[in-house]
Amino acid sequence: MKLYLYFAKRFGWTLMWMFSVFMVLSALLEMIEVLRLFSDAGVGVLETLRLTALRVPAGLYQILPLVVILATLTMFLNLARTSELVVVRAAGRSALSNLLSPLAVALLVGALAVGVFNPIVAATSRQYDLLEGRYLKGRESILSVSKEGLWLRQGDDTGQVVIRASRANRDGTVLSDVSFFGFGPGGKASYRVEAAEARLGPGAWELSRAKRWRFDTGRNPEANAERFARLAIPSELTQDHIRDGFGEPSSIPIWELPAFIDRLKQAGFSARRHEVWFQTELAQPLLLVTMVMIGAGFTMRHTRFGRTGLMVLSALLMGFGLYFLRNFAQILGENGQIPVVIAAWAPPLAGLLFALGFLLHIEDG
Repeated sequence: MKLYLYFAKRFGWTLMWMFSVFMVLSALLEMIEVLRLFSDAGVGVLETLRLTALRVPAGLYQILPLVVILATLTMFLNLARTSELVVVRAAGRSALSNLLSPLAVALLVGALAVGVFNPIVAATSRQYDLLEGRYLKGRESILSVSKEGLWLRQGDDTGQVVIRASRANRDGTVLSDVSFFGFGPGGKASYRVEAAEARLGPGAWELSRAKRWRFDTGRNPEANAERFARLAIPSELTQDHIRDGFGEPSSIPIWELPAFIDRLKQAGFSARRHEVWFQTELAQPLLLVTMVMIGAGFTMRHTRFGRTGLMVLSALLMGFGLYFLRNFAQILGENGQIPVVIAAWAPPLAGLLFALGFLLHIEDG
């Protein structure tokens, strides 16, 4: 039992040290990027540090699998150099039994990353996007999906228009059971329009079967309401604006993703991108376990056998290959080329089986 705890403690400290190194490097790189992006926005020193701090968690979370494989390589190389692995094997313990503790730590780290670190990353990403919109774009998010339906916002120097729709097509360019609420420059309501359908065309929303109430004429709105078979409301929105209004799936905490996916489907949007992200997050602990298996499989040999550099390079190449394969499968899943479950779970599972087979071949073959 003490040996299991020793390997777990050794791997845990190595992982923490490696994570700290990448945190410092990430903070420096993110600060440079923030200075580049906001150089013309008049951002001060304190706000620059704040923006940097908001960017760092997302970057660290993205490279967590690579941090794990580097920590695995570092630990087992040190164990091989000090001949601790030789002593343990001489005591009758197999290579797989020596891996149980690091695998358990990796599984625990993966669970904590998904359950705890993921919501932190989502919160910091949302706050960064909000500040970025203020400093660079001059506007905040234009789209929101709630239980009441889909909400859009558009505006210019003459005022703002808030749009609510019960349903929409997959790209948000056709709205059903839609209401338009117009506000003047001072925020005072100027009109309301209800329509059966609204289609986004070049420079305007094309409404069908619409009814308009005016609140800025001083007369009874209902008595002077107008009905239109067709009505155009100017708009600067495009399909890209609506799509980008959802933001990244990573900006939504994993605990809120299932409900958000249901709301997207009820509103008529495609939730495939968010479904792929959700399944990928659930597969994160398995991916970290796979990274430990890959790193251990190439470095549990004694250094006297030689070719240590080649084995380390092979482990890194395979780890990076698996990392990019997972990202590629995620893109295919988002585009509908492969099923969601396969896109999220197939790469780490395939990597785990390969690493297990290689480890058994090296150690017991």
